[in-house]
Amino acid sequence: MKIKTELYHDNFQNFSLYGIPRAQLVICDIPYNIGKNAYGSSVEWYIDGDNSKGESDKAGKNFFNTDENFNLVEYFHFCSKLLKKEPKEKNDAPAMLMFCSFQQMAMLIETAKQYGFPNYYPIFFVKQTSPQVLKANMKILGAMEYGLVFYRNKLPKFRNNGKMVLNWFEYKHDGAAIPKIHATQKPVNLLKRLIEIFTDPGDVVIDPCAGSASTLRAAYELGRHSYGFEVFKDFYKDAKEQMLSNMNPTFDTLLQEKAMADRMQQYTLNGSIE
Repeated sequence: MKIKTELYHDNFQNFSLYGIPRAQLVICDIPYNIGKNAYGSSVEWYIDGDNSKGESDKAGKNFFNTDENFNLVEYFHFCSKLLKKEPKEKNDAPAMLMFCSFQQMAMLIETAKQYGFPNYYPIFFVKQTSPQVLKANMKILGAMEYGLVFYRNKLPKFRNNGKMVLNWFEYKHDGAAIPKIHATQKPVNLLKRLIEIFTDPGDVVIDPCAGSASTLRAAYELGRHSYGFEVFKDFYKDAKEQMLSNMNPTFDTLLQEKAMADRMQQYTLNGSIE
C-alpha cells in the first residue's frame, strides 16, 4: 500500500476541490491571537537579542496575518465535514486535536459545542525551558503548551499498548535532522506520539493549518495517510522541499515488518507458518 502525503497551497475552506477522504484525526495548531505582542517576551524583539541595540523588525509584529483573521467558525465547519462519522463500534471514533493558548480554551470549548463536538478533555505539553526570557525577573514564566481533544459522543480511538497515558507530554524539540521552517512549528517526535495514540496505520490524518508540514511528516513515518493546507507560499515551498523530502521509513517497510512479526507470532502459537 502506498501512503498518500498531500500538501496543498490553499485555504482549508476550499477542501471540496480536492476529494480528500474523511479523517480519523484532525490536528491543528491554530493562531493564538496574541497579535502585535507575538515576540513581546522573546529576545527576538531586539536586534541580535540585545536590548541595548534597539528593537528588531519583529518588534510590534504578528507572527502571521492569520493571527488576526483566522476564521474559527469555518474551521469547525471544516472539521465537522472532514472527520469520519461516528462509528457503531466502540474505540474507533474520530477526534480533533487543537493546540491553543490557555486563554483560548473556554472560547474553543463553547464554539465546538455549536458544531457537534460537545465533549473534550485537555492535554498539556511541558517544555524544558521558557521562551519568555525578557520577563524572567518580572513573573513566573510560562513553559507549557496547551491542547484540547474534541469528540462527538463516543470516546476517540485510543491505542495505548496496554500502558497508562497521562494527560501531559514532554515537549522535546527535534534534532538537526528535522528542518526548522515555521516560528510555531511543533516537534515531529511529539506529533508522532499523538498520532500513535489516536490512529492506526492506514488511517487518515488532516492538518488544516499545516505550516511546516511536520504533522504530515509524522503521519507518513507512522504509515498514516495525511493531507494538509498551507496558505503562505514560502512555508508551502519550504515544507515541500525540506520537511517532506526523503521521508523514511516508507509504509511498505512498516507493512513488511508487521507481516514478519505476525508470521513469527503464528509460528510461536502453532509451530508452523502458513
